[in-house]
Amino acid sequence: MFKDREEAGILLAKKLKKFVKPNTVVLAIPRGGVVVGSVISNVLNLGFDVIVVRKIGAPLNPELAIGAVGPDDTVYWDRKLCENLGVAKLEMAKLKTIKSLEVLVRENIFRGNKKPLDVAGKIVILVDDGVATGATVIAAQKYLKKIGVKEIILAVPVISTDVLKDIKRYFDIVVALKIIKIFYSVGEFYKYFPQVENDEVVKLLKL
Repeated sequence: MFKDREEAGILLAKKLKKFVKPNTVVLAIPRGGVVVGSVISNVLNLGFDVIVVRKIGAPLNPELAIGAVGPDDTVYWDRKLCENLGVAKLEMAKLKTIKSLEVLVRENIFRGNKKPLDVAGKIVILVDDGVATGATVIAAQKYLKKIGVKEIILAVPVISTDVLKDIKRYFDIVVALKIIKIFYSVGEFYKYFPQVENDEVVKLLKL
């Protein structure tokens, strides 16, 4: 169990050090991932930014991720899950539109007029505070590939065994501190796991 997101970031930075090359940057998924990513970028002295991704929840169960939307209308769908739940294409399109707008709103909140970090041709360390289903990190990966990132290293404190097996093909390297067979929420692996507010994300991006 991690004390908090900051401790997880310090431990991840130690494992990531050997992978750092010139033109390596850190991109974190808001909001919890930004705390972890900020620590990693500070310890390893790397450029830092956010990549805003929004989970798409099932119509009757918003906590169940059936996909995710990233910048520039990038979308990932768990097609098998959508089919099993009977989510129609029209409903999928509606959910995508809503989440794409949320991405734009949050990008404006976090960055204001500041331009995103230029990561084309660079090595990106993609950070979150844990991976439960994999939908958000896959959507992030799809966007990064689209804009020409050279290499993507997924770095997370905790991930489930099955999810790791399913998503590792999307990434060049996966660095995880804990690989757990079964878990129900990322927060159960932290002693202190407060909700991260928008103001904290903005503050960390300015440091």
